[in-house]
Amino acid sequence: MSIRVLVVDDSGFFRRRVTEIINADPRMEVVGVAANGQEAIEKNDSLRPDVITMDYEMPVMDGITAIRNIMQRRPVPVLMFSSLTFEGARVTLDALDAGALDFLPKNFDAVAKDSAEIKRALTDKIAAVARSHLRSAPAPVVATRPVARSRIGQKDLVVIGTSTGGPAALQTLFRTIPAGFKTPIIIVQHMPGSFTKAFAERLNGLSPLVVKEAVDGDRIQPSHVYVAPGGMQLMVERRNGGIIHIRDSDERINYRPSVDIAFASAAKHYGNKVLGVVLTGMGADGRDGARLIKQSGGHIWAQDEDSCVIFGMPMAVIKDGLSDEILPLKDIGGRLAEEVG
Repeated sequence: MSIRVLVVDDSGFFRRRVTEIINADPRMEVVGVAANGQEAIEKNDSLRPDVITMDYEMPVMDGITAIRNIMQRRPVPVLMFSSLTFEGARVTLDALDAGALDFLPKNFDAVAKDSAEIKRALTDKIAAVARSHLRSAPAPVVATRPVARSRIGQKDLVVIGTSTGGPAALQTLFRTIPAGFKTPIIIVQHMPGSFTKAFAERLNGLSPLVVKEAVDGDRIQPSHVYVAPGGMQLMVERRNGGIIHIRDSDERINYRPSVDIAFASAAKHYGNKVLGVVLTGMGADGRDGARLIKQSGGHIWAQDEDSCVIFGMPMAVIKDGLSDEILPLKDIGGRLAEEVG
């Protein structure tokens, strides 16, 4: 059975191109289009799509208002198109708060040029959010029962890696970490470069900890949270109490920032004093780095399947036997406060 998609955008050109890209993939089909948010609500009710692609700026009703209504009337996975600007980042984060599951940059030039990368990114994300929400594909057989709980001892650094579903998961997590938490935290969230500053500001506004986008040379301080900048790679060094290094990324590396790279750096310099936490996300970024943390005597926690938007990254860690514990998202903040910070 193909994935039924509703395409929502006020640009006729963009609707046509997105429709062509989706219909060229045998896994999915476009069952309808809409030019504004009000039409999207109505067609979601009548056509009952499996996934909606949504623009933000539209006449009659904007995309975020439409998402809020859709989530109240007939919830369905929404993939948001967003501009790669600081203001676009704020809008996209609002859309994720409203219920959208993921986002893609709205790049007219790439769509017009028939970019293979854009086509693959769009269709793969549609397929991923559809499977997550509908369970339309058989779930991989993975032992997700928590292992016996044991205290992990005092840690000097926590590194959290996540992708799809991460912004909402991290906001939930940081609302539960108390002001007295001292251990520094590094976040590696797959995001474009223009998004991470706005995301750090959002986390800072809801957490009692100090949250900032990391810059090269930052001293790692207690009760501070450092968000890896999008498009770059973050590494750590332990001298002088801990220093963050931000480097340009090799174009051959799929993820910028990469959880594997941050985990590997933490394993090298912090050894058994690091805890890696793998949250919701597509793919397997973090698995190789988690192996290095384990080999250095550190610990790994993975988010459980039921609380993930996409179980890919945690599943990869669990499947390879690298997780010390498998935890629901709601419990991770409390466990960090109790055992680490």
